Amino acid sequence: MAENKNPSLNNFTFQRNVAIIGIIFFLAKLLAWHFTNSDAVFSDAMESIVNIIAAFMGLYSLYLAAKPKDFDHPYGHGKVEFITSGVEGALIIFAGVIIIVQSVDSLLHGNIPKQLDWGIWIVAATAVVNYLMGHISHQKGIRENSLVLQSSGKHLKSDTVTTLGVVISLVLVQLTKLYWIDAVVALLFGSYIMFVGYKIIRKSLSGIMDEADLGMLENLSKFLNENRERQWIDIHNMRIQQHGSGLHIDAHLTLPWYYELRKAHKEMEDVYKLIANNTDRTIEFNFHLDDCKSFSCEICELYECPVRQNTFVKKVEWNKKTIAQVDKHSVED
Repeated sequence: MAENKNPSLNNFTFQRNVAIIGIIFFLAKLLAWHFTNSDAVFSDAMESIVNIIAAFMGLYSLYLAAKPKDFDHPYGHGKVEFITSGVEGALIIFAGVIIIVQSVDSLLHGNIPKQLDWGIWIVAATAVVNYLMGHISHQKGIRENSLVLQSSGKHLKSDTVTTLGVVISLVLVQLTKLYWIDAVVALLFGSYIMFVGYKIIRKSLSGIMDEADLGMLENLSKFLNENRERQWIDIHNMRIQQHGSGLHIDAHLTLPWYYELRKAHKEMEDVYKLIANNTDRTIEFNFHLDDCKSFSCEICELYECPVRQNTFVKKVEWNKKTIAQVDKHSVED
């Protein structure tokens, strides 16, 4: 069963605008470099090339992620977001390397910037707009659970930090005439964006490898525990996969063995609805129904059960560990 809540298909249009603005920023920074002959401005312009490539890769991934399931892709195309996000992180690291190499070269051989006032105003203007776009993209990505928009937003904001570093270095060089400041500031911020790129790659790899989201499991178990019915003897072996902005949830639900098929299916549907109504994601469910065994009596709160074989001992509190546990054959101490 899938609960459709129409995930953000309009993300494609937003990412397209980000790509177009990236091209405009790149041209503006090239103009600033032409005026200033600053190594830091040149490095910032080169980093903008990465922004453009990453934006168009994100655009393509959102196009694929929005495509419906088909015979060849029964789980949809959402996983592509993790791949493109990882590539974007790698490009960010590459941009940091470019900046560092350029900065070291400038320190070794020296470079004298010129017409710094023009460069300051042009680069500062791109920094302001870039940050606003990055903030909007990141917040939109969080709201709509799009890793592409989140990583794109982080990329734009990290680019803003490096751009501000360029502005600061240009101002300091203009005031002090210490030309090495230009290269040192660029070197520091090149290292910073390499760290940002690493974090993006780390997150994309966790998605590709279906790393357990303990926070999500904790939230799911909390409201399941607060709204559980007595006949839901146990929920375990829960697995959560992310596909684009949607989720795929597998789990085992233990019910009384004597429930006829229609009643058991209704209980399973009730669990689906409870999860779907407390989650802002599109969810595809695949639950397996387990019939209760004799050892289940120890944790079953159906005290009036006509076929009880063992005395009730203890209620199992659902949490991120118990609902993810593969199986439970006895009461946990």
